[in-house]
Amino acid sequence: MTQVADQAGVAVQTGGAVTDVSEAVLAIARRAKVASRVLATATRATKDGALHALADALVASTSEIVAANDVDTARGRGNGTSPGLLDRLALTPERIVAIADALRELASLPDPVGEVVRGSTLPNGLRLRQIRVPMGVVGMIYEARPNVTVDAAGLALKSGNAVILRGGSAAASSNEVIVRVLGEALAGCGLPADLVQSIDAYGRPGAVALMHSRGLVDVLVPRGGADLIQTVVRESTVPVIETGVGNCHVYLDASAGLESSINIVLNSKTHRVGVCNAAETLLVHADAAPTVLPGVLAALGAAGVVVHADEATAELAATHGLSPDLVTVVAATDEDWAKEYLSLDLAVRIVPGLDEAIEHIRTWTSGHTEAIVTADLRSSERFVAELDSAAIMVNASTRFTDGGQFGLGAEIGISTQKLHARGPMGLAELTTTKWVVNGDGHIRS
Repeated sequence: MTQVADQAGVAVQTGGAVTDVSEAVLAIARRAKVASRVLATATRATKDGALHALADALVASTSEIVAANDVDTARGRGNGTSPGLLDRLALTPERIVAIADALRELASLPDPVGEVVRGSTLPNGLRLRQIRVPMGVVGMIYEARPNVTVDAAGLALKSGNAVILRGGSAAASSNEVIVRVLGEALAGCGLPADLVQSIDAYGRPGAVALMHSRGLVDVLVPRGGADLIQTVVRESTVPVIETGVGNCHVYLDASAGLESSINIVLNSKTHRVGVCNAAETLLVHADAAPTVLPGVLAALGAAGVVVHADEATAELAATHGLSPDLVTVVAATDEDWAKEYLSLDLAVRIVPGLDEAIEHIRTWTSGHTEAIVTADLRSSERFVAELDSAAIMVNASTRFTDGGQFGLGAEIGISTQKLHARGPMGLAELTTTKWVVNGDGHIRS
């Protein structure tokens, strides 16, 4: 994307015709703006009915969506895409049902639009209310995740926004079908199909044009790898809510029990490796290492995880007879402490204590999710208070940092910034507020 940052005005060939990318994307943004004004006054019943219609349409189109997705995954395998990213890309009938169910769950949640955030009556009789209102037009730039196409559309619809999607070439076939299905379902409900539009046809120059659509696009959310996110943050003139990569940590404190340590570490690492809330680094208190770490390493080895170990961890594995047949151990480097593997790899380090664990996390974290396994209340309180990531888990897997798991419905991403939205971004995070002031002929003296 960086290579084309100055090419927003280039022409591309789409459907046999030559199109000016900037003008095409601006036209899409204008239609989205008009559509968003229609949705802004829609009732909850209208929006919830549309969400159910979208869910039904996706399930009814399962065969067509899976066939298109097969094209994307075959191309990905041919291009050497990693197993973790292929897992993100893949859609099965079961996953489509789950995506549709998430839309139905979204319909059951309260409508954030019109919610009174705060209010009061001033001494002079003026009545103040701060209420939630839609952003307007939300842009999404993301990679290889066709489920995000549906999540973004659903969240935007429920929160009263139009959405413009740039899903990347890896999922182009899947997204083309999904966007068409969603648009047809919206039209069938009497809502503008322009509420959900894609700019995938315009490639990377289209993404750049979207980033430069300030005034038509109200907020832009990048979701993907570090390079994509930083390019959008750096290049965009549209306000950006920054999501982050997930270099997530699990720390086993001195009082950590063996069973809970194994369960939480395995779930955090292996439940689904290609997601941002999977653990990438394990830190172990030196006092717990002799009793807890051998069992954890053996369990990781049985699950096929490659351990990128510091010297102390490698020595412990050898001392306890953990041969290469049981677990693969390789030497860790500074690159490992910083890496989001998105694969069956885990960096492991033994630390002298909680202070060193906190310092390690502060040095290498991406600010996403950290977990502590401990029976010591004081340790858990320090871990929570002294680390500044978007989510802190105490005796729970990192995999819970998720909009659905938090009861927020589908999410549009995990924000690692500190302004407006942080953590799982659900419905409320796709709204802003405005003040409504009611008077009775009041004038200011």
